[in-house]
Amino acid sequence: MNCRLSVKSSVFAVVFLFFGVASAQPASAPMSGMQHGSSQMHGSMMSGMQKMQGMQPSGDTDKDFATMMRMHHQNGVEMAKAEVQHGKSAEMKAMAKKIIDAQQREIAQFDKWLASHK
Repeated sequence: MNCRLSVKSSVFAVVFLFFGVASAQPASAPMSGMQHGSSQMHGSMMSGMQKMQGMQPSGDTDKDFATMMRMHHQNGVEMAKAEVQHGKSAEMKAMAKKIIDAQQREIAQFDKWLASHK
């Protein structure tokens, strides 16, 4: 199997899953009527998807995985920060704070690995 095709397919699979979960929005809630936090999360997701789609696979599966997952985690952090700032549910805000902590730790691990594998 072509490594470039496999990596590109993986990127699209991650993006599709991220888009499908993160953008779950009732049809009755038009974009123009969304609260600021929801708009912020949607914008972050769309920006992150564009960055991931624009990434040129290196051919090194490990490096591409670390790079794409770092981007994916950064988007998760940005979405979770919007929840903490604008959310109303104490349960969701607590979950968002846990996500921020965990994702930032993993981003640091990806950064460390990427720095040692240039």
